[in-house]
Amino acid sequence: MAQKIVTIYTDDLTGEESSEVATHSLAVDGIAYEVDLAPDSYDKLLEAIGPFLKAGRRTGRVKAGAGARKVSGSASASGSGETAKIRAWAKENGYEVNERGRVSADIREAYQNAAK
Repeated sequence: MAQKIVTIYTDDLTGEESSEVATHSLAVDGIAYEVDLAPDSYDKLLEAIGPFLKAGRRTGRVKAGAGARKVSGSASASGSGETAKIRAWAKENGYEVNERGRVSADIREAYQNAAK
């Protein structure tokens, strides 16, 4: 049996489909957020928070602490070794996955479900 997996990228702000959607991370008061945005929506985000970023001080990159909680079963495997395993599994199972960059949450979830 052949299986075809179709991945649809959707802008979290507008709900519109776009092949240019990218995931962006931000943190406010110690809480990290991820949002998937097309370029126009990302420009709106930067326009909205730009004055605050200019007035603020950079403190470095945010790192997950020991007490950080997992969000919706996301893999704690951001290391390249685990990511490489997920990519290999996805390719073997008919998922479309890039050679570099972020592995989608859908693929990570499918990988975790298959491992159970």
